[in-house]
Amino acid sequence: MDEKGKWLNGLADAMKVAGNIGPTQLANLVGTSKQNIDRWADQSRKLPLDFAEKIAKALNRAPAEIYMPKDARVGFERVRHITWISAGKLAHHEPADGDIGHVLIGGLPAGEWVALTVDGDSMDRISPPESIILVNLRDKKLVPNACYVIEDEEGNTTYKRYRANPIRFEPVSTNKDLEPLYPKKPLKIIGRVRRSILQM
Repeated sequence: MDEKGKWLNGLADAMKVAGNIGPTQLANLVGTSKQNIDRWADQSRKLPLDFAEKIAKALNRAPAEIYMPKDARVGFERVRHITWISAGKLAHHEPADGDIGHVLIGGLPAGEWVALTVDGDSMDRISPPESIILVNLRDKKLVPNACYVIEDEEGNTTYKRYRANPIRFEPVSTNKDLEPLYPKKPLKIIGRVRRSILQM
C-alpha cells in the first residue's frame, strides 16, 4: 500500500490495452465478481497474486504486468513465450503460432528474446522439466560451455551445451544414459540460452 492508501497494480492499464474486455466479462473469465475487478482496478483493494495470474492469462499479459504498477516495471522486458523445447532427444520445433503468452523479465542485455518451456531431462541440472529458458535469437556465436537451442537439417530442435575439440552438443543431466550429439555437418544455431527460470 502506498502513502495514499492505494494498493498499486497494473490492472487498469492492462484492461485499457485489452480494450475489448470490460470488468463484468473479466470477472466471469477469472471466477470473481465485477465489484472485485472494480476495486482492484481502482486500487482500493489489494489484488491477490492468484487472481493476478488468472487475469494475466485472460488478457494475454505477463502476471507481473497485472500485479505490479508500470513504474515498478522499469527495466523489465516483455518476452514472447513460444511453446516447448525438447531437452532430450531431438523433437519437432512448433511454429511461432504456438505462442502461450509472455513473461516479464528484468535485466536482459540487448537482443531478440524468446522464452521456451523445457521438456525432458537432458538439461535438468540447469533447467529441470517445466523450467523456462530465455533464448537470445541474435546471439549465435558458439562459445565453449555455453548453452544453445540448435536445429538439425529436418527442422528438429533441442537445447544443449556446446563443447569444442571435438565439436559436440552435450546434455547436462542427472540421466547418465544420455549421450552428446556429434554433428556430421554444421547445425543451425537458433540462439544462445542466457537464463533459466525454475518454476516452483
